[in-house]
Amino acid sequence: MKMNSAELDARRDVAAAHRLAVLHGLNEGVWNHISLISPDDSDAMLISPGHMHWSQVTASNLALMNGKGELMAGGPAPIRAGWIIHYPVHKARPDAKCVIHVHAPYITAMSIRQDMRFEPRSSQQAARFHDDVVYYEVYDGVLADEDEGKRMADTLGDKRLLMLRNHGALIATDSVAKAYLDVYQLERACMYQLLATAGGGEMALIPEDVCAEMGNLARKGQGLGHWEGFKRWVDAEQPDYAH
Repeated sequence: MKMNSAELDARRDVAAAHRLAVLHGLNEGVWNHISLISPDDSDAMLISPGHMHWSQVTASNLALMNGKGELMAGGPAPIRAGWIIHYPVHKARPDAKCVIHVHAPYITAMSIRQDMRFEPRSSQQAARFHDDVVYYEVYDGVLADEDEGKRMADTLGDKRLLMLRNHGALIATDSVAKAYLDVYQLERACMYQLLATAGGGEMALIPEDVCAEMGNLARKGQGLGHWEGFKRWVDAEQPDYAH
């Protein structure tokens, strides 16, 4: 399959994110999805292939879907839930070039807790999400049509973190690098908060003004060098992802 350098770079970033998620324990089986709007066509979306373990995702087997949900290249096509959740978010948020949905252990545990909300002031990992968190309170495991994705997009609004009740979380931002660092840090932040409050512990919270500035810096892309460091790691460990 011939592709230009922009699409190849995009595919390699998305494939690298899949492999890193396995190395970091963020994936679950063959479920969940990472998607990116194609740099060649704003109506087309690269997304995780259907029923494929993320350790086997490569740049060339990512599914390229058109605006009608039809497979154009790569594949196999994602399961229906991937299309239903991801494409409406991309369409509602043109700035959200990359969307990641995971059922990572601590993120999902946080989404289940009725008595506790994710607290951006709890840790430096959490602070990057200051004023950027909303909850989608209705769980619908059926996901019969795109209306569910549209409701998620409506709830997300202009934020970048949607906590999905009983269902993990969704990150929406403008690059694979930012989205992956967000999901990595979110899992850590949820882990720290849940461990700190286990047995009824009380949290010491970061001052509001400090937390707000940390959130602003994260939105501007502070720390993207960490993504390059992660990519060098996966280049060394699993170079086949780039093919």
